[in-house]
Amino acid sequence: MSEDEKITIEDFMKIELKVAKVLEASEIEGADRLLKLRVDLGSEERQLVAGIKSTYSPEELVGKHIIVVANLAPARLRGVESQGMLLAAQTESGPVLAAFDKDVAPGARVK
Repeated sequence: MSEDEKITIEDFMKIELKVAKVLEASEIEGADRLLKLRVDLGSEERQLVAGIKSTYSPEELVGKHIIVVANLAPARLRGVESQGMLLAAQTESGPVLAAFDKDVAPGARVK
């Protein structure tokens, strides 16, 4: 990684990572990779669109606690608004969600 690609701690602190609980998940008509999620961020609910359909079914996502970039500007994917982004690792077999090994309340800040 070059020095130009590195960020400062101040840059990192601008990113608001929060725990979200998946309340609902569904497929998006005509989208091969995307799922629509409704998540609880503790103080509010939001809709996310995520490219995780190759690895996860909507049913297995409900109830999971995930990490969300909460202060990302909204974007439209396949005509559906996404109000944040979840964190996942890209593997050879597809995306794998970042997870916790203990129960964490929705809305908790991830540092």
